[in-house]
Amino acid sequence: MKVYRFLLRLHGIFYFLTGIWPVVHIHSFMAVTGPKNDIWLVKTVGLTIVACSLGMIGASFRKYVQPDVILIVLGFAAFLTLIDIYYTMTDVIAPVYLADAAVEMLFILAWLWWWKFQKPKQETVLNS
Repeated sequence: MKVYRFLLRLHGIFYFLTGIWPVVHIHSFMAVTGPKNDIWLVKTVGLTIVACSLGMIGASFRKYVQPDVILIVLGFAAFLTLIDIYYTMTDVIAPVYLADAAVEMLFILAWLWWWKFQKPKQETVLNS
């Protein structure tokens, strides 16, 4: 259970920081990731990622595993990875996004490792 909570918090904090960055300081975000045409869209995606992060962090305080939360987390990580790779390879976004894809893949691997070796054997309320 500690690993589950740790992964939710770490992944949630990562999403919070990367999602809020373009909202609070778009100029430094674009300095690293390249110029953007639709600032409103960048901020919308950032806030969507922040919303996911807040759910992840909140879920990390529960005393039970929530399979639907894991599905959301893996879906976000997988789709962001695919977007990063596809649009980098098609020269739509800067290669720096491949660093994000690498981090996302590490999170996916960590979640899969947890699912294989650490997840509880039954759906019950667990002790801390």
